[in-house]
Amino acid sequence: MAAQLTAGSGTAYQVIARSRRIARVRGLLVGSILAALVFVVFCVSLSVGDFPVPVSKVVPSIFGQGDRATEFIINRLRLPRALTGLLVGAALGMSGAVFQSIARNPLASPDIIGITAGASVSAVFAILIVGVTGWAVSGFALVGAILTALGIYVLAWRQGVSSYRLVLVGIGVGSVAVSATSYLLTRSKVEVAQQALLWITGSLNARDWTHVRSLSLALVVLVPLLSILVRRLRVLQLGDDTAAGLGLPVEKSRLAVILVGVALAAIATAAAGPIGFVAFVAPPIARWLCRSPGPSVIPAALVGALVVSVSDFVGQHLIGDTPMPVGVITGVVGAPYLLFLLARVNRVGRGG
Repeated sequence: MAAQLTAGSGTAYQVIARSRRIARVRGLLVGSILAALVFVVFCVSLSVGDFPVPVSKVVPSIFGQGDRATEFIINRLRLPRALTGLLVGAALGMSGAVFQSIARNPLASPDIIGITAGASVSAVFAILIVGVTGWAVSGFALVGAILTALGIYVLAWRQGVSSYRLVLVGIGVGSVAVSATSYLLTRSKVEVAQQALLWITGSLNARDWTHVRSLSLALVVLVPLLSILVRRLRVLQLGDDTAAGLGLPVEKSRLAVILVGVALAAIATAAAGPIGFVAFVAPPIARWLCRSPGPSVIPAALVGALVVSVSDFVGQHLIGDTPMPVGVITGVVGAPYLLFLLARVNRVGRGG
């Protein structure tokens, strides 16, 4: 009997080890393909424009191996915008993976539960009422996102924070923030309101090396923190009772993970405005590609970077003569997915 149990345990261990090995290989393969696609789109976006540059000259120009005119076009005019798009997309993808995993709900992304709406109302207040521009607007957006997230967490707290309550409270707070933004816009002059409208659409226009540096510095701090917390995030996905049974301090871990997720969404929104639906669609695409029930943080970051880069390229070069803000293109992609998800949830009769 003991020999049978030992043999059975060994077989089960081998099956689990084989499954984990297959998942790791699939994750590495998907990550490599996504990274290659991001690199291709990145190079193409740098080569296309009013002054076309051959793709073969893009990478040498980045490292100072091109002629002076090509280096000016690539490094001064196009590279900051392309890098800002990559970093913003990666931050939104990781933030969406964090929120959807911790809430165990595909609707729980920063742009659905009101965090980016809070950043928007704060930025619009800064533009229309305070009268500031540039980096001051980004600072207001950052503070607005953080305060909104804290407000959602406090309002959702009932001896702990359940995923269902977090989503419902977030949607309600987001609706209030959207209403406040509309109120501020209707009370302002048309000329000033146009500036605020451009910001809340989400755009990469006029992004420079200052945006790239600030995003890079923030991600250098946040990505290692998130990599440390990913194990706790996976345990939290099992449910509060199971996580507590495994010895995890549930609320402290949840709060730490949420803070990192909020910070990722906040720095992305502060840099480029509320680019909608990237944090919403990137995590499920990454999970589907990896066939993983877990958070798939790095693949979600790569999908987010790819979505923002492709959307910005389409908005700049493929739709008419007037460039479209990247937020408009991501909205066109993300809105049908939201409708599909709501219809699917309604059909199967569950909350997510």
